[in-house]
Amino acid sequence: MGDKKGQLSKRIWITLPVFMLMCSIAGGVESIFLNLFLNNTVFENGNMGAALTLTDTINLITSLTAVVAGVTTFIMGTLSDKMKNRKVFISIGFVAWGIVMVLFSNMSRKNISRIFGIYSFRQVVTVTAIFVIVLALILAFLRATTCDAAFNSWVTDISTPETSAIIEIMFTVVGFVSTSIITVLVTSAETGNMGYSSIFRIFGVCAIALGVIGFFLIQNPVKEELKKNNKSKKSKKAKNSKNSKKVRKEAEEKTSYWADIFYGFKPIALKENTNLYLILSSGCLFNIAYQVFFPYLFIYLSSVVLPANEGVDLLSKEVMIPAIIAVAFVVVSVLILMKVYPKNKAASFIPSVICLVAGLFILSTTKNIVGVIIGFAPALVGYIIIMIQFGATVRDNIPKEKAGLFQGIRMIFLFFIPMIIGPTLGNIAAKNSDVTYMENGAEKVLPTEAMFLYAAVVAVLIFIPMLAFLKKDKERAVKENRQ
Repeated sequence: MGDKKGQLSKRIWITLPVFMLMCSIAGGVESIFLNLFLNNTVFENGNMGAALTLTDTINLITSLTAVVAGVTTFIMGTLSDKMKNRKVFISIGFVAWGIVMVLFSNMSRKNISRIFGIYSFRQVVTVTAIFVIVLALILAFLRATTCDAAFNSWVTDISTPETSAIIEIMFTVVGFVSTSIITVLVTSAETGNMGYSSIFRIFGVCAIALGVIGFFLIQNPVKEELKKNNKSKKSKKAKNSKNSKKVRKEAEEKTSYWADIFYGFKPIALKENTNLYLILSSGCLFNIAYQVFFPYLFIYLSSVVLPANEGVDLLSKEVMIPAIIAVAFVVVSVLILMKVYPKNKAASFIPSVICLVAGLFILSTTKNIVGVIIGFAPALVGYIIIMIQFGATVRDNIPKEKAGLFQGIRMIFLFFIPMIIGPTLGNIAAKNSDVTYMENGAEKVLPTEAMFLYAAVVAVLIFIPMLAFLKKDKERAVKENRQ
């Protein structure tokens, strides 16, 4: 899958960004697109007495999809380890995800009212919101199978310590690209240039096409390695390697599937992979802080920040100069911290968390557009660096032979727990706010800047497991140098 120096092959360089983008879009559909769809269509006229408010529905979607995705990743990740065939899971998963998107493309309050024969506005809103929740759960199952269980395991299979950082940088860049794509499409829907049903279909058709392409483009590293070993029959070394592979394969097949699923919870797994669990704990707290505000972020910006700055010229020098300075600060800081990371993890990790906390605190104090720009700059630096660092460090510490299994453990720490606790804290912040928002003459529960303060408090806690990890990692490095 790469050359002798651990470099990625040209085929992988083509495959990685394309499938990363579709996985990122699939995640963005759950965390961004469906939330904006709810705000702009289902709850367009406020709550109007519906059993669920906007923030209630977003909280339920985020929490329930986390449960579904966590359980799915455990089961499917371990199964993909057993089958040694990530390609099937990735390809079929994308096709199924796309079909579901197309089937749900005509979901609206009007169609729900017509199909079920209900005409009470609050009942229609409630039932439509429930249908969106069901859609999110189905998509979460398929995305977790495709991306979290199979694709992430495949990436771990083909990555090396030399390539893991660049792969994580690619993940981060692709994440911003997918967010931009979703934002542009949603903006088109809001301005009437494109309907939400068209966006559902666009994403669905793209996923189906990519799933079909995956059957031809993706290679299974384990099977390819076995093929190479079978061709090398001339040397004794090759024969011994082949025999050892065969023995290892037979031993793996004898292990219980369910025992493998729960391996990550055993004390021996914790003892053998202490550094992995410490960095996962840090990532868990980081993602809790992130999930406090992110599910509500785009609604907050469009429905709270922009109306609060009505009349402000966004292209004026008073706004553009701070924005340019903020962008320059983000770019320079990210480049410096990424350069420092390979040499000194502590000198990169610690400033990144400090930037994140400082940015979140600033965001919690203002709705002024310039203040928001100033707050987002350090928060974004912290987010980018921490995402890259945590992703690369986790991938480097996952045992290659149990890559699929540990995707489940990874999901629990980085998604399952954060996506239950984080959005709940954000919902509490919105409901405990004294601010009342009116939209189209109706009262509406919207997220407030208080959610950033909740997130900042959680982010401070990252230091506890992170410092323990840095200490152990330094001890490991010293020990290796002595050897």
